[in-house]
Amino acid sequence: MKGLKTIAVIFTAALAMTALQSCDNDNEYIYTGAYPNAMVTVKKTADGGVYLQLDDKTTLLPVNMKKSPYYLDEVRAFASIRFTDDDSNGYTKAAYVQYLDSVLTKFTAPDLGTGNDEAYGNDPIDIVRDWTTVVEDGFITLRIRAPWGNSSKAHYINMLRNTNGENPYEVELRHDARGDIYGPSRDAVVAFNLKDLPDTGGKTVKLKVKWKSPAGTKTHEFDYRSRGTQPEE
Repeated sequence: MKGLKTIAVIFTAALAMTALQSCDNDNEYIYTGAYPNAMVTVKKTADGGVYLQLDDKTTLLPVNMKKSPYYLDEVRAFASIRFTDDDSNGYTKAAYVQYLDSVLTKFTAPDLGTGNDEAYGNDPIDIVRDWTTVVEDGFITLRIRAPWGNSSKAHYINMLRNTNGENPYEVELRHDARGDIYGPSRDAVVAFNLKDLPDTGGKTVKLKVKWKSPAGTKTHEFDYRSRGTQPEE
């Protein structure tokens, strides 16, 4: 997976065709031409194992994985899964992982006031409404779209917190194209861990996302609830 400050282009067509190949004997992926059918959080357990979080309430024991293939403790990822009748070992369900492909997973960044443009950029970007744009498990995952003339050039994407003193659940998406502002629009997917936002205390609140699109400033509200208790590991 790329470093936390860069985001690599994920082409829509390639998204359904690229499978993660196992680099060791701990995970057995069998690519069967399956398309991703879920967005999950890949999580490490205290004893070095792994499980998947499917949504706010559903956890999965991946029967063909012994450990996480990622260095971060939690990574959002596209997955193709099929449920099995295996013992779920305390998790909600057992599942066989046919496909796994991580997306860039970051933490939110602090608001710097007048220094935001210099630190985070202010280039136009859009959020695409599809099944990959979702708020769950304490993360906001977004499919984004922006002019991206040089597909090998890294763009910088950040989500700023504490941007509105009257609403702690208002955040702002920022895009620094590093001068790469011309050419065809391309899609990418990025996820942000919302753990630095105030705990909602078990309630569902409106998470307001603000961003600068090519057509001007836009906002959208998502239902958000702080992460609940996870299964014992």
